[in-house]
Amino acid sequence: MRRRRLVVVGRWCVRRVVSTESVLEGLDPEQREVVTAPIGPLCVLAGAGTGKTRAITHRIAYGVHSGLFQPQRVLAVTFTARAAGEMRTRLRDLGVAGVQARTFHAAALRQLTYFWPRAVGGAPPGLLSQKAGAVAEAGGRLGLRLDRAAVRDLAAEIEWAKVSGLSPETYPAAARAAHREPPGVDVTAMARLLDAYQEVLSGRGAMDFEDVLLLTCAILADREDIAREVRGQYRHFVVDEYQDVNAVQQRLLELWLGERRDVCVVGDPSQTIYTFTGATPRFLVDFPRRHPQATVVRLVRNYRSSPQIVSLANLVLTGAQQQGREFLPVTLQAQGRAGRVPTLTTYADEEAEARGIADQIGRLMAQGVAAADIAILYRTNGQSGVLEQALAAAGVSYVVKGGERFFRRDEVRRAMVLLRGAARSDDGSVPLPELTRDVLAGLGWSQTPPSSSGAVRERWESLTALAHVADDVAAAAPQARLAELVTELSMRAEAQHAPTVQGVTLASLHAAKGLEWEVVFLAGCSDGYLPISMAQGTAAVEEERRLFYVGVTRARRDLWLSWAAARQPGGRASRRPSRFLEGAAAMVGMSQWDVAKGPEVAKAPARSARVRRCRGCGAVLATAAERKLSRCEQCPPTYDEATFERMRSWRAEVARRESVPAYVVFTDATLMAIAEAEPQDAAQLARISGVGARKLAKYGEQVLALMTGADPHGQSQVVRP
Repeated sequence: MRRRRLVVVGRWCVRRVVSTESVLEGLDPEQREVVTAPIGPLCVLAGAGTGKTRAITHRIAYGVHSGLFQPQRVLAVTFTARAAGEMRTRLRDLGVAGVQARTFHAAALRQLTYFWPRAVGGAPPGLLSQKAGAVAEAGGRLGLRLDRAAVRDLAAEIEWAKVSGLSPETYPAAARAAHREPPGVDVTAMARLLDAYQEVLSGRGAMDFEDVLLLTCAILADREDIAREVRGQYRHFVVDEYQDVNAVQQRLLELWLGERRDVCVVGDPSQTIYTFTGATPRFLVDFPRRHPQATVVRLVRNYRSSPQIVSLANLVLTGAQQQGREFLPVTLQAQGRAGRVPTLTTYADEEAEARGIADQIGRLMAQGVAAADIAILYRTNGQSGVLEQALAAAGVSYVVKGGERFFRRDEVRRAMVLLRGAARSDDGSVPLPELTRDVLAGLGWSQTPPSSSGAVRERWESLTALAHVADDVAAAAPQARLAELVTELSMRAEAQHAPTVQGVTLASLHAAKGLEWEVVFLAGCSDGYLPISMAQGTAAVEEERRLFYVGVTRARRDLWLSWAAARQPGGRASRRPSRFLEGAAAMVGMSQWDVAKGPEVAKAPARSARVRRCRGCGAVLATAAERKLSRCEQCPPTYDEATFERMRSWRAEVARRESVPAYVVFTDATLMAIAEAEPQDAAQLARISGVGARKLAKYGEQVLALMTGADPHGQSQVVRP
């Protein structure tokens, strides 16, 4: 079957014939299998850089052009507006219009808004754009004094509770099972905060983004007539990034499907990096079991990265613990041309590391590498400050990823208004790029970038990006005018397809998910950052490994890894390279790495870290909690359970008396370490990590009394079982 697609170039229309045969052109065997798989359940395990978006958009286009799908009956859902916009753009290029490509929340909100008057009556609650105000008000009702950081963290905990399908009554048990410690409050207080927060929303007549999903699920579950109408509208479903689905999103998908099984899910368990928000790869891993007739296709050919980078990525995952592994990772097969071996560079401190990265970027740009083709990735947003300073000092343009959406920025909206107005008087006498820059100058834009960073620099970068779009339009159609530019920008805004900002990208590893660059600098490749120090337990550390894998696979051609022996100049060199590189280094041989020392590293040589092993099985201890206990997570505890529970009861009593969270007295890990060590005097107790001089003086006598079975307050004797 052939369809004609109308392509607008400047003022001219070109008709391009799109056929099922042309849709299959250029696909590898596995991608072609995805595209031509019959209607029914389809599971695509797609490794990084293997062309998953290409495969699923071509599958939709193939179904439409062959007459299997009606575009209006297809719903494709993903997790970001950018990804949904890219999907719509690709489908448009394949001659397919009318497919609904949206985020889960956008699709649910559309249905909720439409069906609310019929299902409930009246107008639906207003959408709360941010939780902060409501969380602060709920905390105030409970007498909690919360700063901005606490409000942000508690809002994240509320989100996790909601997407996990928890109520205030069920939250405490679930939080304990998941080893979650809400910031500044215990799980009981957190449950009360959940209840108070929902009361605040009800009083405001508002709902948050999680309520959008929950309320849509409730309507579809309670009203069979509405569910039938939705299922009649959408017959074919595609879910991208399926490893990031949470319990509520999975429930919504099941309600959309009903008894039908025409669903294609795409994901990579090795890129699961959002479990802290409630996401789980379990639905992806278990898909063939839930759908025994499902077709399963593995996309393994990596077209993004050089063989050297792909080899490192595979080795990073190979180093993961095999015990209890829920899935086998996709082993990538490099398809690109050979490149440079990744570099691991050691610096004396983080300032030296940032300067070294900025200097190397300067050299690359002098060699002709565009700034927009370079990214610096890091584990925490707190690492960006020193990097921004180094880039600014070196005169390197940059943009920090993760801010407001491009077309929602104030300066972009104002520029669009001015460009539309200027288009009405465009007589064609001034070239489009020059005329565009003249219009942008009315907003304060200039050819020379500002010397300052922050909001001023980001505003200049946004307007410069619009100027570069004008350059692209003029290059494609030399006779194009402002009207064509406005049309192009409007189409991009509708598709959420933002232009590329001309600057080096700074982004956290989480924000970099789904993106790629020619050259990637991965800063802070040391234990404490990768894995982050707060990662406790094997599962948390393995998620950090997957995050590292995501960072490595963002690079197409060059990958520069670096770490700093100390945080500040003159600081103690106590760090060591990330443990995630140990397996890779051992398997490829360090001689095959380009291991370099930064120019200032000799000032503070790194101290080699002593490997700590489990006293039970001898395995290397991966986390701070394991090292504190001298026992890995898999080995059973050796402490006396009655002693441990007695200590927990004592801690709860002290916490209530002092009006502080229980972990402020001692964490669970410290209590376990004390119970296992069974110290007999103050000297032995002081050697346990987490005790410290202050807590030894404050609680030492009481803890030692507990060890002997005595009442910590000296009132009675406790008989040990």
